[in-house]
Amino acid sequence: MYKKHIKTALCLLLSCVLALQLAGCAAAPEVPGTTSAKADPAAPGAGTVDLMADIKSLSARTGEKPSPEDAALATDFALRLFRTASEADKNTLLSPISVLCALAMTANGARGETLAQMEQTLGLSREALNGFFHSYLETLSGDEVLKLANSVWFTAEERFTVNRDFLQTNADFYGADVYRSPFDDTTLAAINGWVSEKTDGMIPAILDRIPKEAVMYLVNALAFDAKWAEPYESPQVSGGNFFLENGETRLVDYMHAKEREYLENELAVGFVKPYAGGKYAFAALLPKEGVSLDALVESLDGAALQRLLRGRSSETVFTSLPKFETDYATELSAVLQEMGMVLPFDEYRADFTDLGTSEAGNIFISRVIHKTYISVAEEGTRAGAATVVEMTEGEAFVEDPKQVYLDHPFVYLLIDTETCLPLFLGVLRDPG
Repeated sequence: MYKKHIKTALCLLLSCVLALQLAGCAAAPEVPGTTSAKADPAAPGAGTVDLMADIKSLSARTGEKPSPEDAALATDFALRLFRTASEADKNTLLSPISVLCALAMTANGARGETLAQMEQTLGLSREALNGFFHSYLETLSGDEVLKLANSVWFTAEERFTVNRDFLQTNADFYGADVYRSPFDDTTLAAINGWVSEKTDGMIPAILDRIPKEAVMYLVNALAFDAKWAEPYESPQVSGGNFFLENGETRLVDYMHAKEREYLENELAVGFVKPYAGGKYAFAALLPKEGVSLDALVESLDGAALQRLLRGRSSETVFTSLPKFETDYATELSAVLQEMGMVLPFDEYRADFTDLGTSEAGNIFISRVIHKTYISVAEEGTRAGAATVVEMTEGEAFVEDPKQVYLDHPFVYLLIDTETCLPLFLGVLRDPG
């Protein structure tokens, strides 16, 4: 029998925000040392205690780089998430790697069928996800372009007991900071401040409130700031029309260049434009004549997109890229349930026993909030994302050059050129 439920919430913050509610978990061992921990004046928020003195990452594993197979599965999740979340007639921008990371941390607290549904939806087992992100985070050590950070916040109220093993696993594989906090207005300011700092101010706030039932937030934040390998000069920028799907036009500034990596399949043409250093790149896919943007998005799965990106050809392509800036915010609970992750959101049947226990009721996912931002201009690209899971309770002459002029709605990605992982995935329907 369940007690009268008071919803308990756990949150994750990354390039998207995920909200989880927890309803009645089995008891878990209390974190040793937390009762005597002293408030760290450098920790974010009055009354917030930084527990990393107690929860330290284990000795670094010499993890291998993410395998092509795991990268393809992660890319497949990215596309399934994007297809399900996309809204007609709206610019959509997701950071799939952020959402995946936040949910992967959450999965470390799940058991039984709850875990099975999460693994099926995410496309990788919990163990594979932990290994994948540990390896990927190792590749980001010292990276000045892409910065990814994780944190776990849980309530200081006595009704909730956190499982130390859950915190240890997320510290070990995800480098997550751990904070015990009063979950009042100071914690709201602290979490939003943490996200703003980790996204270089591109996501100034992720939460609008902390429900009284919330017990934990798992937060992931991502910031991307890169200069083009070959920035656009003033003579390469000129005005022109962008043609919307409804027949309307927008006057925009186009940036023109010759690129060296061309993309093409049955439905689209595109190009890849590298950022300085070559580790990251911007990729664009323009539907061919007679092909709708939605048809192009629907046609792609992880393997197909990986094949397309890895199979890019070295040839001259004349390009026109509109300058644009966009932000996007969404709540992904319904999207994830449509994708098959139903049980984790069930107030009565979700099993997050390995996360912790609340005297007030069962723990389950209540919200998954995602916010993103991107700016594409002459010098380069800036992009940020946050995800929260809330638990409650110069060229030689070319005879036939390719041309890709992005003058009508298109798909774009920010990719890791080695793994071809989509760090950001968007469609630009209207440059505004």
